[in-house]
Amino acid sequence: MRPDVHLQDDRQLIDRRTLLARGVGLAALIATGCTRGEPRGFAGDALRQLRVRLERHVEPSFAPGVVGLLARGSVVETFVLGRLAFNGGADMRRDTIFRIASMTKAITATAVMMLIEDGKVGLDEPVDRLLPELADRRVLRRLDAEVDDTVPAKRPLRVADLLTYRCGLGMIVAPPGRYPIQKAIADLGINGVGFGPPDPALPLNGDRWMQKISSLPLFAQPGEDWFYTAGSNIQGVLVERASGQPLSRFFEERIFGPLAMKDTAFFVPPNKIGHVAHPYRTQNGALVVSDEPTTGKFSRPPAFEQGDAGLVSTVDDYLAFARMLLADGRHRGQSLLTPASVEAMTTNHLTAAQRAGGEIILRGRGWGYGMSVVTDTVAGQPAVGSFGWNGGYGTSWISDPSRDLTMILLTQHEFSSPSGDPIHQEFQSDAYRALG
Repeated sequence: MRPDVHLQDDRQLIDRRTLLARGVGLAALIATGCTRGEPRGFAGDALRQLRVRLERHVEPSFAPGVVGLLARGSVVETFVLGRLAFNGGADMRRDTIFRIASMTKAITATAVMMLIEDGKVGLDEPVDRLLPELADRRVLRRLDAEVDDTVPAKRPLRVADLLTYRCGLGMIVAPPGRYPIQKAIADLGINGVGFGPPDPALPLNGDRWMQKISSLPLFAQPGEDWFYTAGSNIQGVLVERASGQPLSRFFEERIFGPLAMKDTAFFVPPNKIGHVAHPYRTQNGALVVSDEPTTGKFSRPPAFEQGDAGLVSTVDDYLAFARMLLADGRHRGQSLLTPASVEAMTTNHLTAAQRAGGEIILRGRGWGYGMSVVTDTVAGQPAVGSFGWNGGYGTSWISDPSRDLTMILLTQHEFSSPSGDPIHQEFQSDAYRALG
């Protein structure tokens, strides 16, 4: 896996890898669904220490419970601690449902890659055909310019720009109101979709949201700068229009069904509400419930099925998705993606300057399609080539192909900063120490 691949190489990467996959030797290897030797599992003493460290976080000042999972080859270790809620909540379970927020992004990018493989959209295709709202873009002269101080876009937006978050739209990491464009976004009432913390209760569907963002100039020229999260919402609309299906139906038919992800969806039905972990955030030094499971934002179908942060899931559901990526797109003999598509998704596509511009969110990593990619060796951190992402409601996932290792930790303590809570970094570091 190459550490850096830029936009002009994306199509070449997919085409070349697809051709290689047609070779007899590699085809036979892929057909087995196993491209790596079976690794050893985990050291028992280190697992016990990991559990003790997790238990220290299950307390009134952080969260009532957590679910953690380590998988290495066929070996799976789980850690189910605490309760669904404070004040007498039921016991936490392995199948507890969590709001996974930005861990949704990788699933949305997978859907886009499936449509590219289907020939319904092209990686280098301008988005104008399916997303006419984004045709003929104007671009801010500078980020701090007035909203009408623009220049023409140097080229059309491409599908690849959406996948790499270089589409000129997204979150501006600055105090509210610093730039005129921030006020324009706020005036449109869309801060909660693509431009700030997610709001699944936003009373807009995807088409209406696209109409609203069409009134905004791009913040930078297509392909030039990295802006977080809005690209995944646009990808979701693209999937709907290219497939002729609601995003939830495409996910169910092409991803969740084949992977048996039975508890992953855009909302929690009434018969599963009792399995939902209560979400908390720190407010004025105290924990408060941020959304009531029985009546809250995820208790009913949303008007806009948001591709950046809209899903709920369980630890085993997400493991199935992560394992599919580690297996080069295969699951139990079925191919969901080609190895070339997985390679493109899990390879960094950003330049050093683009990574530096997104440092507060990327924290030294690169960006593939829908997920971060580890590009540099850092002591105590996942190995180079590892991929995954966090969810701002308190979840994390990373997979290390070199060790066939997946680490998933689910809490519902909302992040108070882009770097997340220390429990997630500790969990991953402890996982590496536990490798047998």
